Amino acid sequence: MEIDFRKEGRAQIASVKGRIDAVTAPEFEKKMLEVIEQGERTILINMSGLEYISSAGLRSILTIAKKLKAENGEVFFVALQGAVEEVFKISGFHSIFKVFDSEKSALEKI
Repeated sequence: MEIDFRKEGRAQIASVKGRIDAVTAPEFEKKMLEVIEQGERTILINMSGLEYISSAGLRSILTIAKKLKAENGEVFFVALQGAVEEVFKISGFHSIFKVFDSEKSALEKI
C-alpha cells in the first residue's frame, strides 16, 4: 500500500494505492490519524488506485471518521473502483459517507 498526500484548497488529499487489508490497515490508520493530529479537518481519500479493501480497512475508515467528527472535520471518498466500490455498497459505507466520482467534483462540493 502507498499513500501520497497533497494539499488542495482546504482539503488534504490522500491518494491510496494497492490494498488495505489486515496487514496494511494499521499503517493506513496511523498515517491518516497523524494528518488529523497535524490539524487537517477536511480529508479527501482518492481510492482510484486501491485494488482491495478488507473489513480491517473498513474499521480503519470508521476510526478515522470518528476522530475527524470529534474534531469537527469530515472525510470524503473519491473514485472508488470495482471490488472496492462493491465493498462500500455492500457494507453500507456508500450511504454513510460522501462519495464522489472525481476529485474535481468533490472539491467543488466541500
